[in-house]
Amino acid sequence: MSEKRIKIRIISPSGVINPEYIDGAAHILRTWGFDVSEGRFARAAYGRFAGTDEKRIADLQSALNDKELDAVLCSRGGYGLARIIDKIDFSELKQYPKWIIGFSDITVLHNILSNMNIPSIHGIMAKHLTELTVDSLPVDYLRKILQGEYPFYEIPAVPENRNGAAKGILIGGNLSVLMGLRGSSYDLHYKNAILLIEDIGEQLYHVDRILQNLRLGGVFAQLSGLIVGHFTDCGEDPLMKMSLREMVLNAVADYDFPVCFGFPSGHEDVNYPLILGREVQLNVNDEKSQLDFR
Repeated sequence: MSEKRIKIRIISPSGVINPEYIDGAAHILRTWGFDVSEGRFARAAYGRFAGTDEKRIADLQSALNDKELDAVLCSRGGYGLARIIDKIDFSELKQYPKWIIGFSDITVLHNILSNMNIPSIHGIMAKHLTELTVDSLPVDYLRKILQGEYPFYEIPAVPENRNGAAKGILIGGNLSVLMGLRGSSYDLHYKNAILLIEDIGEQLYHVDRILQNLRLGGVFAQLSGLIVGHFTDCGEDPLMKMSLREMVLNAVADYDFPVCFGFPSGHEDVNYPLILGREVQLNVNDEKSQLDFR
């Protein structure tokens, strides 16, 4: 008897996508033996959005409700999910969970799924599937996760790391998107969790403002660990009198959980897929940092 083919659908719930990236991602997924479908409006364009709110709602709801799907690949991030997320019904997904894949603006979906105890994949989307080689680590790790092999990551230590060991549910994603959900019903459950943060194109004082919100809001007091991914194009700000890593350490100075800097996750080509909403083991020492999903 032949193995069941993984059924995956590509949708565009946020920013408008270059259709060539949908074609490229679909090609790679089919070379893996996956059965690939596409949302009706995945290639739509409406200003900066992949179609009107109504079209994006329709495609996202259809994908979540489809009991035959094993996974849903969001084609890109950008912006748009916060406009429609309160119009989405997750009751069918609760009964028939499936992988939701993406990062950046897709953090909105990851938050909701983490709070429902449904694991999801913070990882590469259509552009990187199209442009990276099939044997590149982000692509290969994603394929393995979708085929049931959970990862063990090990990266070299960096001087700013704070050593220690922690176990907890991995949550988080894009820091600015997380901030946009603070105070809403879609804010995360932080108690005993390991938080991942990454971002792109933010001024350092904007990053510090968010970190201080998390500190003042008692988030850091609840965590068991912190993973800091890529902060791409965030630049330097001599007036802040500290680097980004120093800002993070300053914000968490009153707590003793391990902090892993430089994890390859976020808006760069080396973007390892991470299973959010799943318990993980984080170990940080003088030689290396390890993240174990097995």
